[in-house]
Amino acid sequence: MTTPRSGSAFKQKDDKEAIKWLYGKTAEPSDKVKLDAPEIAENGAVVPISVTTTLADVTSISFVVPENPNPLAAYYKLPPGTMPSVANRLKMAKTSNVIVIVEAGGKLYSATKEVKVTVGGCGG
Repeated sequence: MTTPRSGSAFKQKDDKEAIKWLYGKTAEPSDKVKLDAPEIAENGAVVPISVTTTLADVTSISFVVPENPNPLAAYYKLPPGTMPSVANRLKMAKTSNVIVIVEAGGKLYSATKEVKVTVGGCGG
């Protein structure tokens, strides 16, 4: 789902700018956000990623891949009462951290994991 702000965020070439466009603030790391991603992805075109959280009042979840040409890979706006769990297959250009941003209770929380890509998925 896109909003006017998320549409502009998807066009950003820098991960920090994409997060700033989307949320207008930075996230703090949290052990309540569980990011599940492989340590090594043999094919960067289909990297399985999932996130779950025990945080309450989650309103959105985003996936950011700083080394991709467009770092904001996915943005989900969650309606009230939705279980805060999202899974996706991301395209990754090369080895990079994957950052998940969870918006809950008006604050931003994050988790990060490095994924090593052996065959690039974004033209590599």
